[in-house]
Amino acid sequence: MKKHTELIECDTFYHIYNRGINGESIFKKETNYIFFLAQYAKYIQPVADTYAYCLLNNHFHLLIKTKEEKEIIDGKKNNFNNIENWIPKSTSYKSGSFYISNQFAKLFNSYSQAINKEENRTGSLFESPFRRIKVLSDSYFSQLVYYIHNNPQKHGFVSNFRDYPHSSYHSHLVAERTKLKREELLKWFGNREQYEIFHGMNHNEREIDKLIIEF
Repeated sequence: MKKHTELIECDTFYHIYNRGINGESIFKKETNYIFFLAQYAKYIQPVADTYAYCLLNNHFHLLIKTKEEKEIIDGKKNNFNNIENWIPKSTSYKSGSFYISNQFAKLFNSYSQAINKEENRTGSLFESPFRRIKVLSDSYFSQLVYYIHNNPQKHGFVSNFRDYPHSSYHSHLVAERTKLKREELLKWFGNREQYEIFHGMNHNEREIDKLIIEF
């Protein structure tokens, strides 16, 4: 089974990314970024914690850790976080992995339907299946945080990734409330200062590029 079609496991770190079908823009206007994050929180927060993200014009990157199966199943039973249609009509057992994948499907479908209505378009908006890679080493985790935040600069959207408004870089540095696992991430690098120093270092992105699944 190919890497990007493997069932997503519970209690596991992942690099998740996807793009618009055939490279189409998935964020047509500024308000779309805000709407996507709202839908993301609605559907994904019950099944995964988010450590870093970046939304670009035609693709996005996420660093998440899926929740433990018990937490996901208990959330399903208690209908946490306003999850729509969380309990299936079938009485057959559904695993935590099933619900994780199902919530991502709901995210993409709900967002696509809204954009299609707004833009008077039809058909799929996202590539399928979405890409997922397990984060299996400490070094990959650290480099991936930088890779995600540096992506707008890498693709020429900005000359300095720190100026890009649609990533989690600045959310890790401010005091406002956030749904991100901010404290855990800053502690991973040591503290806020070390986090900023790490992002200012020269990084060999070829090591990350080797692990990226091409569209």
